[in-house]
Amino acid sequence: MPLTSIRILDLTRLLPGPYCTLILADFGAEVIKVEEPLYGDYARAEEPKLDEDSAFFHSINRNKKSVSIDLKSKEGKEQFLKLAEEADVVVESFRPGVMDRLGLGYEVLKEVNPSLVYCAITGYGQTGPYALRAGHDINYISYAGLLYLMGESDRGPVVPATQIADIGGGALPATVGILLAVIEQQKTGKGQFVDVSMMDGAISWLQTILPDYFASNKEEKRGELALSGGKACYSVYETKDKGYLAVGALEEKFWRKFCEVIGREDFIPLLDAPVAEQHRLKYEIQQIISLKTRDEWLQLFSGTETCVTPVLSIEEIASDPQVKAREMIQELDHPALGKVKQIGFPIKLSGTPAEIRTKAPGLGEHNEQILGKLYNK
Repeated sequence: MPLTSIRILDLTRLLPGPYCTLILADFGAEVIKVEEPLYGDYARAEEPKLDEDSAFFHSINRNKKSVSIDLKSKEGKEQFLKLAEEADVVVESFRPGVMDRLGLGYEVLKEVNPSLVYCAITGYGQTGPYALRAGHDINYISYAGLLYLMGESDRGPVVPATQIADIGGGALPATVGILLAVIEQQKTGKGQFVDVSMMDGAISWLQTILPDYFASNKEEKRGELALSGGKACYSVYETKDKGYLAVGALEEKFWRKFCEVIGREDFIPLLDAPVAEQHRLKYEIQQIISLKTRDEWLQLFSGTETCVTPVLSIEEIASDPQVKAREMIQELDHPALGKVKQIGFPIKLSGTPAEIRTKAPGLGEHNEQILGKLYNK
């Protein structure tokens, strides 16, 4: 596998860091979770549980190992330093300064291992006036301006259903940053510090918004963005049976066919009409869509290129033919739990694909295997 020779010490918890190391572990990296001895990763305690650990923990920590180390104790510090001597990467998600106060910050670790790649995933980064502030995903996307733009014009901002800053702003940039630093490490033998801010990452997602503002000095308003409720051709409509259709008929050819199917060819010239007219269009289209069920509309749109799709529920995802074809729901043979369903791999490599090799580890499961070797050399 492409990352088989890479050893990663993972001090992160919950979502952003573990999602990053999940990607790396799925492609062969040896990821060792370094956990606090009593409770470990907080994600273990989430509900619902599959055994003593949560379903969430089982999913996001497959293919990893676990050692329990008290980093506040003298013995724990010594153990971690010994592990760092032979590691390629350390990933942590504490607030800036926490690892330094433990005596295990980057400056200390690079002395024992100059080739070490050290990645810190934080809310606001290592510098700036917000660096030491607490926060969660909702706070990072609020500072990024992303939350302000989410939702309809006549309502307040809508909180997204998944964690945009945690995953898109933190975990994914961290994964890329680590791999970039590892490539440099393999060329020069030198490590470096990878500073990932979830707020920075969320701002970097505004590629269709910020450049336009810089060019025009005109601020977009919630519900008026073309791709966020501002255009009738790119919206969600409720059907007769309380289902929903997602309409993405942005281009003229798709919009034309959509209007023909719903029997309103007079809407065709209004694709790029002003915002007020778009709101009227959305109202009228909603009245039409509400006359039939979701499946009836899908049958009418079947075989046409209109970019109209059903809004699937979580229950419907697992049986969707595209999800099945792409193997995005897989099964893990767990020694105690039997068949456990897991989310598949979003990255498909033709030669060295990802694979589920092992279950998520129990707390400290690999203490003897990993920590025992530290004193038997």
